[in-house]
Amino acid sequence: MYADGGVSGKRALLLWHRRAGKDNAALNFTAVETQRKVANYWHMFPEQKQGRKALWEGVNPHTGIKFIDQAFPKEMRASKNDTEMMLRFKNGSTWQVVGSDTYDSNVGTTPYGIILSEWALANPAAWEFIRPILLENGGWAIFPYTPRGKNHGWRLYEMAKDNLNWFCEKLTIEDTFREDGTRIFTDEMYQNELAEGMDPLLARQEYYCSFDAGLMGAYYTEQLKLTRIGDYPWNPMIPVHTFWDIGLSDATSIWFGQKSFEGDAINIIDFESQNNIPFVDWISRINQKPYNYGMHYMPHDFKKRDWKDGKSAHNVAMEFGFDYEEVPNISINEGIDAVKMFLPRLRFNNSPEVMQGFDALTNYRREYNQKLQVFMNRPLHDWASHPSDAMRYMAIGWDDNYQDYGSNHFKVIPAIGRR
Repeated sequence: MYADGGVSGKRALLLWHRRAGKDNAALNFTAVETQRKVANYWHMFPEQKQGRKALWEGVNPHTGIKFIDQAFPKEMRASKNDTEMMLRFKNGSTWQVVGSDTYDSNVGTTPYGIILSEWALANPAAWEFIRPILLENGGWAIFPYTPRGKNHGWRLYEMAKDNLNWFCEKLTIEDTFREDGTRIFTDEMYQNELAEGMDPLLARQEYYCSFDAGLMGAYYTEQLKLTRIGDYPWNPMIPVHTFWDIGLSDATSIWFGQKSFEGDAINIIDFESQNNIPFVDWISRINQKPYNYGMHYMPHDFKKRDWKDGKSAHNVAMEFGFDYEEVPNISINEGIDAVKMFLPRLRFNNSPEVMQGFDALTNYRREYNQKLQVFMNRPLHDWASHPSDAMRYMAIGWDDNYQDYGSNHFKVIPAIGRR
């Protein structure tokens, strides 16, 4: 990737330990590229607001200089847009901080080079959106990150490490040195982290790039180990049931499930998730699939939802002959417990679409309070939330035990098990 001072390959994965300077290295690499070729360049973080804090407004603690001022001296720039977090250079190139949580808001922009920072925490759908652009224009992508369990970051590393079309580098604390030859992070520092109470598995993850720790605060790490991933395609002889989490201005996510002929197993055959798609377009999209549908299960408040055009979700559904039922209204934490009981029954088809949803379940985690240094008793709202909420509705809708919940206020649905 760096052999000739530019991009000799088109894909690079930098699996570097914590505090190795992976984002800073990628940023400075991009700075050079903006002057080598006139084009658009992106630095993508898992969330756009994270990019503003960490990079756009971030200061290098070793120099006291802003990262962007250090990489892109003001003499290079033609303009700076703080709202869009974009720099335009005198030679015509642009560089912008973006987020994987809002990747499709950049429709119309065609990046030639992109840094996908902390990829293991990012929305993998962003790469599916960007990849065709880079294939068409011959652009490049760099993935700098530290492991966060065996999710899409792990799968990317497993693919890239033996792929001759990829530059793939794993650097632990034993592999990185300062200019004077001393270690960036010494064995003594590592032992001090352990002595101060750092979980040994987490320490191996952060400093030795181990994928075995799992994502800290994740809800379903243990349960997902009990699920099966393989060739579980659509069976035309069995009805397909869908489970929705509706987003009015953000992502709508849909799981497609079928009973299996083997015991109480359930096959997850398909998954959809996308931002800013009108409900009527979703109806059209799922009707274009070849499935014989059983029932479409919606959030408990679906009837009360109104779209931007003023139409209620219920009226739109009735207008297009879309039969649905609402799941009972139970607390989020009780729904999470239901998913934990439900997941071992699931068999996930190993298609890219279903694996995108599986990655969301892997990344679904509790919110972390930085000030108190504790995990909160509520989920973090990010790209993994909507697929995970839809799975919650699946666990509730598929289980007879939840049919009495909410009967005073919501329609009591017949469980799929009774069908």
